[in-house]
Amino acid sequence: MRIAVALSGLGEENLTLAVEAERLGADSVWVAEAWGYDAFTPLAFLAARTERLRLATGIAQLGARTPALLAMSAMSMQALSGGRFLLGLGTSGPQVMEGWHGVRFGSPLALTRETVEIVRTVASGERLVHDGEVYRLPLPGGAGRAIRSMVPPVDVPVYLASMGPKNLALTGELADGWLANTFMPETAATFVEPLAEGAARAGRSVADLDVVVPVGVEFTDDEEEAARRHARGYAFTIGAMGSRGQNFYNAAFERQGYGEDVRAVQELWLAGDREGAADRVPLDLGRRTNLLGPRDVVRERIALYRAAGVTTLQAKLTGPLDERLTTLGTLLELCAEPAEPGAGRR
Repeated sequence: MRIAVALSGLGEENLTLAVEAERLGADSVWVAEAWGYDAFTPLAFLAARTERLRLATGIAQLGARTPALLAMSAMSMQALSGGRFLLGLGTSGPQVMEGWHGVRFGSPLALTRETVEIVRTVASGERLVHDGEVYRLPLPGGAGRAIRSMVPPVDVPVYLASMGPKNLALTGELADGWLANTFMPETAATFVEPLAEGAARAGRSVADLDVVVPVGVEFTDDEEEAARRHARGYAFTIGAMGSRGQNFYNAAFERQGYGEDVRAVQELWLAGDREGAADRVPLDLGRRTNLLGPRDVVRERIALYRAAGVTTLQAKLTGPLDERLTTLGTLLELCAEPAEPGAGRR
């Protein structure tokens, strides 16, 4: 099992975390973009400060850039990093796309498929011609020409962030990797079954994907306190990351058996009772989506993730730099231990 690091922020301490993570043996670093910094610029900076670490957008928002520009940025990153770049993509949500980027949310499934197809066409050196539902290139009736990239072809691994069954199936069909969210090993089948369905359409299996799962990591003797704190953090996700009628995170939690809980949390949040909403989040959402507790507890949780088919744990680390590096080092040690037969299959 590989260990990745989620980078949150661009201060010198956070950038040093990435450099030190490489020294400790981490596989990759992932940079998100929401409505703050973009994902590509920090990775370009890190390409010059690292040698082995893979550099991933986690995620670049679909629709914020044209597919051709995404391909150009990805190819630039591959050239700068010596082939260490991973293109993580996701649809974000209508609140961000329509409120921040001024782009209609439209059909996320078609947008995802066509973007991946165009990125791969450009990166492979083929002439860009695409006749799709979302994109038609060159634009019909205009002066545009079918153009081929002027730089050498390059492989660009594509990772998709997806939660709904149709997007999961599309990920299984098209992507090199899956970036999970709201994932719990106990209910992994909720995600793995549609992934497998899509993978079968392409004549492969889920084992052909790099399955990347973000987890908060804390080594502590007070597992319940940590789980409660992380659970409370979900109140914003459940209450604000979407509308009353459309919240992709809530839908994913509902498919895992927490429908009544997330509806109650959302109602409290939308009524203005944010403390009540945080108190109402089930403890399991904090405990089961993270690695929290003493070493033995975390070791057991790692076994569950491994048994569920997870190939990369993306560690979200908190605290001062030295504390984060200590936590990362311990996590790397635990993941390097040989898996016991049947471990995590309780």
